[in-house]
Amino acid sequence: MRNEKDDAAIKYNAGKAGSFHFSLSNRYRSITGWQFVVFFIAAVVLIPVGVVISSLFSPAGDIWLHLLETTLPRLLNNTFWLAFGVVAGTTLLGVSLAWFTAVYEFPGRKFFSWALLLPFAIPAYVTAFVMLGIFDFTGPIQTTLRVWSGSDLLWFPDIRGRLGVIIVMTLAFYPYVYLLARNAFLTQGKRSLEAAQSLGLNRRQGFFYVTLPMARPWIAGGIMLVLMETLADFGTVSVFNYDTFTTAIYKAWFSMFSLSAASQLASLLIIIVFILILLEQQFRSHMRYAESKRSQYASRIKLTGWHTWAVMGFIMMVLFFAFILPVTQLIFWAMQSFSVDFDQRYVEFLWHSLLLAGLAALITCLVAMLLVYAARRHHDGVTRTAIRVATIGYALPGTVLAVGIFVPIAWLDTQLSELVAYFFQIDTGLLIQGTLATMLIAYMTRFLAVSHFPIDSAMQRVTRNIDEAAMGLGLSSLTILRKIHIPILRSGIFTAATLVFVDVMKEMPITLMTRPFGWDTLAVRIFEMTSEGEWEQAALPAVTLVLAGMIPIILFLRQTEK
Repeated sequence: MRNEKDDAAIKYNAGKAGSFHFSLSNRYRSITGWQFVVFFIAAVVLIPVGVVISSLFSPAGDIWLHLLETTLPRLLNNTFWLAFGVVAGTTLLGVSLAWFTAVYEFPGRKFFSWALLLPFAIPAYVTAFVMLGIFDFTGPIQTTLRVWSGSDLLWFPDIRGRLGVIIVMTLAFYPYVYLLARNAFLTQGKRSLEAAQSLGLNRRQGFFYVTLPMARPWIAGGIMLVLMETLADFGTVSVFNYDTFTTAIYKAWFSMFSLSAASQLASLLIIIVFILILLEQQFRSHMRYAESKRSQYASRIKLTGWHTWAVMGFIMMVLFFAFILPVTQLIFWAMQSFSVDFDQRYVEFLWHSLLLAGLAALITCLVAMLLVYAARRHHDGVTRTAIRVATIGYALPGTVLAVGIFVPIAWLDTQLSELVAYFFQIDTGLLIQGTLATMLIAYMTRFLAVSHFPIDSAMQRVTRNIDEAAMGLGLSSLTILRKIHIPILRSGIFTAATLVFVDVMKEMPITLMTRPFGWDTLAVRIFEMTSEGEWEQAALPAVTLVLAGMIPIILFLRQTEK
């Protein structure tokens, strides 16, 4: 049996191996340096959330009265129907497309299986202004129809209405549901259908009563991602002038010049997001489903006759409107505006986007590596909880994070300026506020979960015997991380860096609300041009973003093939 002296000796030797401890007593659990890093990162993520939530405890009566009388009911109504419509649309498209490509055999199935993921590469706000440019009253579709028919086309639906926003977001976000639902159907779809038929059910009944309920956890996960993206979206709704919480937060800050009003609205949006997260976790906690890896090798059902043409026509229609049409129109506009729009300013937009994306990817992946390695060394519940908190930023809209980070940065800037003025009689002005540091902190908070998942998945495949052997040779934990784990995890790190790089390139609200003066990017350029209805001038930066968005799709497909 070990006594307290033995335990103290073990802790001392582990500390010599590089796991530096903050030990209070042999009787109490010590906090290692790795745990301290995790807690610090979690605190950094919680600061903007806490700042925004704290505004609820000091409400400004005049602000709330103004919001209740003018905007809040309309914001709640618009946000609810937008979320409901997008969830319904993406579920219908994603599940049906996943079922067809996973279970049935028809001409072009292999091509469509990966081609249906291509809309991932197009930011939703890019699809939005392309659809407006094509289907609006002055667009080529309605103009041509008016010439042919000689009428005013009163029957043509208004693309700028709520239905137009829902359709655009559905086309942009359905791959979330499609990807996860297809994985479920590949692993269990065909076999569950055969089991249902053996019980006397036909193919349609087997799908609705057996296969679809078995796939609910995967589908629910995709729906939650769609719901978060819908609530966080700023660019699409601003292009359509469709007011939601995200646009109201931006207008309160930059139009009303009221940071308190922006904080009040952001706090409500955080509460809504957290309620949805809790409901999703509660929903999943009661589910226990098993999957069979062998079922993905089951023979597919061959479609014949008109069923083949119906399925192929449906898939081609979705792919056409979600990817082919937007990309074709963007290329056409970009070719028209290239000679006018491509100048020194555009080179600066591209350089700013690449620099920000590169720095954010570097910082975010470094922080994710620290979290993953800390979790490898410590398996206690406190550390795991802190890591979950550190990666919760992805569930928060960019406008909320921008408000939550700006407030403490502004306070810290004021304190530093006063200290310098008191001790050195120097007026420093703004030291942190309005710098790249604010943007990078916001990016790291928002996209830490994006980099954490692939790196953590790669770390799970590394046997712990390597760590034990390295520690037996006297290597410190930092040396083990630098010389052993990082080289092994290069593939996961590269994937994480690529995903963060592309996400930051496409991120609009954080960049728009926290950028330094004159520090415009491709996303900001798109916002400025679409705000003025200049679709052609927005096409060139949009094409660049689409090309950047193709990178993670290609990497994902290569990884899937392996």
